[in-house]
Amino acid sequence: MKWEDWKPFYLRIVREMGYSIEEDRKAAQILRALLLEGDEYILREELEVVVGKRAYVFGAGPSLEAALEEFEFSDGTLIAADGATSALLEKGLLPDVIVTDLDGRVPDLKIANDRGAFMVVHAHGDNVEKLVSYVPLFSRILGTCQTEPLDVIYNFGGFTDGDRAAFLAEELGAGEIVLVGFDFGETVGMWSKPNLREHSPVWESKRKKFDFAREILVWLEKNGRARISYLRAGL
Repeated sequence: MKWEDWKPFYLRIVREMGYSIEEDRKAAQILRALLLEGDEYILREELEVVVGKRAYVFGAGPSLEAALEEFEFSDGTLIAADGATSALLEKGLLPDVIVTDLDGRVPDLKIANDRGAFMVVHAHGDNVEKLVSYVPLFSRILGTCQTEPLDVIYNFGGFTDGDRAAFLAEELGAGEIVLVGFDFGETVGMWSKPNLREHSPVWESKRKKFDFAREILVWLEKNGRARISYLRAGL
C-alpha cells in the first residue's frame, strides 16, 4: 500500500480516534534515531527473503488458542501480531516475524527475537516511552510508522498490529495470506494485553480499532495481489 493510498485512512483514524499527527511524526523520528544509533535495523529487502508464498498471520483474538490446537502451520511463514507471540510460544511455535507496537508481553517478544524472530516495530504517538525503553533490547528490527515513511522507517499500510501484519505480508510478496485469530467480535482475546488473564468484553476504543481493521482488510482483499482467507477452528 502506497502512502497516497493509506493517507485517507490515516486521516480518518486520527480524526475519529483523537490521535495527533505531529506526535506520530515525532515517534517515527525517535524510532529512526534509535535504530540508527543501535545499528540493529534491517531494510525491507532483508525481510523479503523470509516471507514465503504462504503467510500465516496470527492475531490475538479469542479463537487463536483453538486454531493453534487444531491446525498445523509448517507450510508457510509465521507472522505474529504482538501478543499472539506469547500464544505461539506456549504451543511450541516460533514466529518468523513479529509485528508489534510493543504493547504485548515484552519478555516473550524478547525470547522469540533471541531465538531468531525478526521484529517489525511500529512507532506512534502513544508508544514513545516503550520505544525508548525496549527497542535497544531487540535485534534485526524493521521500523514502521503511521505517517509519511522515512529512509529506514516504512509505512506499508494498516492500523492495528494484525492488519499491519497482513499488509506487510502482501508487500513482501506473499501470494496467500491466512488470517488466524482474527475475530472482530464482542470479546478481546487474553493475549491482546499483558494485564489480561482471560478473555474480556470489548471496550469502546478497541471496538473502533476492530472496525477500522476489518475495513482495511476488506480493502486489501479487493486491491492486493495476495489471496486472503480466514482460518478458524471447528469450521
